[in-house]
Amino acid sequence: MRIGVTGHMNLSPGSVPLVAQAIREHLDGLDADGLVGVSCLARGADSLFARAVLEAGGALEVVLPSRDYRQAKVKPDHAEQFDALLEKAADVRVMDYDTAGREAYVAANEAVLGSVDELVAVWDGLPGTGSGGTAEVVEEARSRGIPVAVVWPEGSSRQ
Repeated sequence: MRIGVTGHMNLSPGSVPLVAQAIREHLDGLDADGLVGVSCLARGADSLFARAVLEAGGALEVVLPSRDYRQAKVKPDHAEQFDALLEKAADVRVMDYDTAGREAYVAANEAVLGSVDELVAVWDGLPGTGSGGTAEVVEEARSRGIPVAVVWPEGSSRQ
């Protein structure tokens, strides 16, 4: 079973343990043999999902939007977690973009959606801005017939 993730990066501090637990509970219902999680390792939802997949005994595949993603977009307070997860990845795919930006993120989302059987969406259910965010990825997954498991436990919020 290959599961991808999309979700909010700006989770409130109190939401992090709630979301992490909800992701773990979702994964607990799956067979760890053959479980592969596909993540871009962004702060928030992506990293929480990646950690939960590894804790469940699954393999982690990482899709990086660009060659400069680590240097350009990973903030110092997320760098240690990012590096630790990247080191544990069974496979890392880097999109063919030198610079992180909208096109690179769309390509990364496409790579995730094109390779999964299910999408976990850490999503508050609010409409998107049309910029390729969580709502748009959920809409695209649904239009392709990819099952979407929305994870947004009571008490969760964004900063």
